[in-house]
Amino acid sequence: MGAENYTSITEFILMGLTSHRKTQILLFVLILIIYLLSMMGNLVIIILARTASCLQTPMYFFLKHLAGLEICYVTTTLPQMLFNLLTGNGNISLTCCAIQMHMILTLGGTECVLLGAMAYDRYLAICHPLLYTLLMSRWRQLQLASLSWSVGILLATINVSCTFSHIFCGPSHVNHFVCELPVVLKLACDDTHITEFVVFMTAALILLGPLSVILTTYGLILSTILKMQSTASRHKAFSTCASHLTVVTVFYGTVITMYMRPGLGTASDFDKQIAVFYIVVTPLLNPIIYTLRNKDVHGAAAKVLRRHVLERKR
Repeated sequence: MGAENYTSITEFILMGLTSHRKTQILLFVLILIIYLLSMMGNLVIIILARTASCLQTPMYFFLKHLAGLEICYVTTTLPQMLFNLLTGNGNISLTCCAIQMHMILTLGGTECVLLGAMAYDRYLAICHPLLYTLLMSRWRQLQLASLSWSVGILLATINVSCTFSHIFCGPSHVNHFVCELPVVLKLACDDTHITEFVVFMTAALILLGPLSVILTTYGLILSTILKMQSTASRHKAFSTCASHLTVVTVFYGTVITMYMRPGLGTASDFDKQIAVFYIVVTPLLNPIIYTLRNKDVHGAAAKVLRRHVLERKR
């Protein structure tokens, strides 16, 4: 069939997690709670990192960016998901779908590079403590944060432009709860092999590049920690690194499964289950993981609360 015989559709229909009405209402309540907790947890990290003097370090500068990124991420995805669950209406225009897809890919790509930058920061702090202040200056922090956002935006623009250069003539049902690129691309009516190759290569670059940095730096960090004489120093280093590695494992494990496994975008229920982890669960877990055993954050939170109480008494 020639391209001139295609009739382009104007909107997609997101099928969501389930079509069972009672389950939809239950999921609405659950995801609303998760959304509010994610917003609150990440906002607390940003406020503490900006106001507490003991948290004015490069690690918390990057953690503040990660928290802000997670707020943007859940705000891009969950309100649409909540609306669809509440109304049972999953219609979304092609333009809104493209915007949401661009935001998801931008924020996801930025997080990949940012996690790599955080691993590099830990490497310098533990393996080169005497040079740490010089090598991780304020300017270097800004460079790494800017690089993270720039790479995320650039690769998202390439992928979304390639995806929506195709013709969509039906079916219009997207077996997902957001406009996830691999699933949407499968609905294109023309040949998508070149775009699939571009998506795979950009995914390899944005995922495996930072991941190789993370694995290399943590190999060097582990070697340095094992040589430490002080048990307290080893425990503190392990505790800090364990939080970061937990976040990396959850995030990278699920995203790589979605974007780099054979049969890209098979539009199966498995894709949706995987996406729940990095879209819904990870933004909630990150503030918990980074603060649960972090004495610096606990101390900063206690100081802020005491100051707030004293100000109210006055």
